[in-house]
Amino acid sequence: MSEGITSGRGARSETDLAIIVLAAGLGKRMKSNLAKVLHKICDKPMIDYVLDTLSFFLPAKIVVVVGHQAEEVTKLLKDRKVIVVLQKELLGTGDAVAQTEKVLSDFEGDILIVCGDTPLLKRNTLEGLIRTHQQSKATITILTATLDDPAGYGRIVVDAQGRVCKIIEDKDASQEEKAIKLANTGTYCFRAKKLFAALKKLSNDNKQGEFYLTDVIEILKKEGEKIVALKVSEPIEVMGINTQEDLRKVEEIKNYELKIKN
Repeated sequence: MSEGITSGRGARSETDLAIIVLAAGLGKRMKSNLAKVLHKICDKPMIDYVLDTLSFFLPAKIVVVVGHQAEEVTKLLKDRKVIVVLQKELLGTGDAVAQTEKVLSDFEGDILIVCGDTPLLKRNTLEGLIRTHQQSKATITILTATLDDPAGYGRIVVDAQGRVCKIIEDKDASQEEKAIKLANTGTYCFRAKKLFAALKKLSNDNKQGEFYLTDVIEILKKEGEKIVALKVSEPIEVMGINTQEDLRKVEEIKNYELKIKN
């Protein structure tokens, strides 16, 4: 990946970078019929915070995958320079990313994947992830976090040398695996061609009957591809919103940030 060209408005041109934003889910634990990414924080839909952070980059393409309440989410995105792709059936994150292959079929660079429910994610962190991915020449670079309570998050399984072997989702983890504190944040950099090739090998043989994006890591590992993990320094930054309590917590943080800014 190139270092990018800084434009006059401070954004960075990354012609060999594409970005996928996952925004298809309902978010069952929110206990609301509203699409998760449409829930507001300080009167602003949470996905807007993610897209505002991404606006610093000028990639070849930004693709947003929508699903639940697709029409409403698409309407929110009408003034954004993004390509909207529909996941007709919510069959998991692996399936969601697979829906973008058609619009990225001619793209051969790196793909940054972020979740639409991570409004605290910072530009500097994403820059660091991209830079690490570039410099290490990895096939995939995973943003990780050490959490005191990683319940609900996928766990990063490493070998005796500390190398990433796989990610096991919380619902499929053994008691031993649940004790792992190193968690997957859902943010990654992939080499595009390797990603889409691996997605075709996914199985939904798991407790949720879904095609997990995280299973791509084990597939690539077995194929001898280089996998790198980068740990975020402030775990709160990668907090995904899954419940109304999470929403309130993030709103408190955003209110505090606004007070500091003003």
